[in-house]
Amino acid sequence: MGNKIYTFDEAYNSALDYFKGDELAAKVWVNKYALKDSEGKIYEKSPEDMHWRLAKEIARIEKKYSNPLSENELFDLFDHFRYIIPQGSPMTGIGNDYQIASLSNCFVIGIEGMADSYGAIIRIDEEQVQLMKRRGGVGHDLSHIRPKGSPVKNSALTSTGLVPFMERYSNSTREVAQDGRRGALMLSVSIKHPDAEDFIDAKMEQGKVTGANISVKIDDEFMRAVANDEMYEQKYPIDSAHPKYSKQIKARDLWHKIIHNAWKSAEPGVLFWDTILRESVADSYADLGFRTVSTNPCGEIPLCSYDSCRLLAINLYSYVVNPFKGEAYFDFDLFAKHARLAQRIMDDIIDLEAEKIDMILEKIDNDPESEEIKSTERRLWEKIRKKTLQGRRTGVGTTAEGDMLAALGLRYGTEEATDFSEKVHKALALNAYASSVEMAKERGAFELYDPEREKNNPFIKRLKNADPHLYEDMVKYGRRNIACLTIAPTGTTSLMSQTTSGIEPVFMPVYKRRRKVNPGDAEAHVDFVDENGDSWEEYVVFHHKFVTWMEANGYPTTKIYSNEEINDLVAKSPYYKATSKDVDWLQKVRMQGRVQKWVDHSISVTINLPADVTEELVGELYMEAWKSGCKGCTVYREGSRAGVLVSNDDNKGKKEDCYELPQIVTHRPTELEADVIRFQNNKEKWIAFIGLLNGRPYEIFTGINDEDEGILLPKNVTGGKIIKAYDSDGRKHYDFQYKNRRGYKVTVEGLDSKFNPEFWNYAKLISGVLRYGMPIDQVIKLVSGLELDSKTINTWKSGVERALKKYLPNDTEANGQKCPVCGQETLIYQEGCLKCRNCGASKCG
Repeated sequence: MGNKIYTFDEAYNSALDYFKGDELAAKVWVNKYALKDSEGKIYEKSPEDMHWRLAKEIARIEKKYSNPLSENELFDLFDHFRYIIPQGSPMTGIGNDYQIASLSNCFVIGIEGMADSYGAIIRIDEEQVQLMKRRGGVGHDLSHIRPKGSPVKNSALTSTGLVPFMERYSNSTREVAQDGRRGALMLSVSIKHPDAEDFIDAKMEQGKVTGANISVKIDDEFMRAVANDEMYEQKYPIDSAHPKYSKQIKARDLWHKIIHNAWKSAEPGVLFWDTILRESVADSYADLGFRTVSTNPCGEIPLCSYDSCRLLAINLYSYVVNPFKGEAYFDFDLFAKHARLAQRIMDDIIDLEAEKIDMILEKIDNDPESEEIKSTERRLWEKIRKKTLQGRRTGVGTTAEGDMLAALGLRYGTEEATDFSEKVHKALALNAYASSVEMAKERGAFELYDPEREKNNPFIKRLKNADPHLYEDMVKYGRRNIACLTIAPTGTTSLMSQTTSGIEPVFMPVYKRRRKVNPGDAEAHVDFVDENGDSWEEYVVFHHKFVTWMEANGYPTTKIYSNEEINDLVAKSPYYKATSKDVDWLQKVRMQGRVQKWVDHSISVTINLPADVTEELVGELYMEAWKSGCKGCTVYREGSRAGVLVSNDDNKGKKEDCYELPQIVTHRPTELEADVIRFQNNKEKWIAFIGLLNGRPYEIFTGINDEDEGILLPKNVTGGKIIKAYDSDGRKHYDFQYKNRRGYKVTVEGLDSKFNPEFWNYAKLISGVLRYGMPIDQVIKLVSGLELDSKTINTWKSGVERALKKYLPNDTEANGQKCPVCGQETLIYQEGCLKCRNCGASKCG
């Protein structure tokens, strides 16, 4: 490892040349993957240096075994992200002696037997934090926690249920994620749990559980009860034949709650738990410690407690010969060869991970803290090391599915394309398992391997039917790895491979980006000036492989195209009607089910839906996912979470332009749609009612919300209407109206009199500037700048800021504020949080 230190600009410019001018790919590589020490000093100039680092370290492990791969062979597989791409933690950590961190992308934790004592719950919290500080995403299940109201043997007398612990774990994640560090958490619970509805609703309240993804573990019995409109038993303990607590619920009522929340906020995701357990090869060894209990944050790796997984992606596009031409074909021979090498490389990375864990354990031993403090972290890593080497689990996956299909002239989402995708993933499964068997001959099988335990596993049966000789060899020699395959989201990896992500279709083949320009520069092109006087250029970005299609079909790539010409080009391409918002949603779900048959772990995939789809459609998609054999499903309805790209089409799919002043409406309509936002200031519970006009804040009522003052609403109420009304004597007042669970209208009279009069006076000030169209970020700045003597009013001021941040359009500049990590004035608001466009740091709240 060289010791030459590069500046950010040196590394960025070198990476920019490597990626042929792709600024986003260059910035992602420097910020996330270039070799750095704990102080942020950069030791690699370009991705070429990184790939040699990976090749050198993996070749060192290869030399321990027979028929080793050389550094040059490995480098050729990694170079330019063409064939095999170690993802995330392996890419960052392999060969990095400057930082002590795990190579695992994800972990699942959970104390054996899952005792629900407070001590056990706190232990999980501590273990979660210890893993996240080593860069790992964490998942754990909450089904062991006793339901709300259950008796406990302490001064509390009864249990508080799941939600307070969800918040605790979420807050811990956010703490680790401060100053640019990224924490990722998955919380799951069984649908059998009596508090499942509270779990499902927890994230619907503004500001709650913001540091975790949540998924519900749904069994076949529940799905059948939904389909047949039957009752369903919830109980605790969830798997007990003689539960301490049990109740009957109408399955469809809870199902509709799941669907509504997923439609509204993209969560919860659903995990079809019986399918996961039935298909899991590792669960053949459940009684030996490999019982699957939860998944990683994106859901593609179901794991047992204290197991972890490392990820690697094969770039499917690179196996298309003559892409986008009539004679295009997929090179299955080269793909089979590389699939076997990818599995071998993954097994090498397990050995590298064991070395990293030994370094972590050595650091713990050398830390100056007391043994009492260090013992938890040491035991945690000892358990992870044992599971890692006992099962030798790997995560070989793919990326560029959408580009592969387009390059072959197949339209994503059609039956023909799905048939081909299944063929590719079947080939990957057979060759990865063949490689694992071959390594068992050379290196030894994983220590628990027992063909008798696995013989009835559906996945193993499919391998046997597809390749009887492979199965015979596996029975004879064993297998090196307990499980091998996944399809993860490839996010930043796909930016560097310049392809579509994971199994997903192209998001948009053409879209717009914006960048700030200096109007004084002679070559500056200014498209518009915002309300702050800043000048912006708007430019069209073409998806990399769409450009390749243009070149292959004789279309000039340097011409300036009009919107009409771009739309015409897209219509002629294999990307037409094959974007994430165009594909047939049911067909995409069925495709996932077809591919899932050849993936022993799971698949991370999102069904992207337009804003106007119905809740019924979401329910139909979830039901179809279960019937199709998917292990899980997540939907994203446009607008349910803020997006980041702008459609190139001027009329279709256009998101709110954050530099355009809204229409000013000073005459207050009689009725306004309203959001209800609950939050906590210090130890006080607060509530805000935000009146909306055309989706934009128009007025605000807010204050303390407790039993003595304020407004008490059912927790499930997140919106309604604010109605301007008049008393019999003609005095004006404002009422809040919502529908209860039975659909009846409930009216809360006098919003303007429920809170402290001083709050109301300031609220009228804020509502006034909102009504006259002041941009939201400027309203927040105005509120923030109020100099108030009263401690209570300052608390109110903080609450107003927090409530209004929810409505900031994405990419709004945080003018004058510097990033606490890189020091640049490159902060923007996204989904109410401050995020740095330069280094990726984020801060919410």
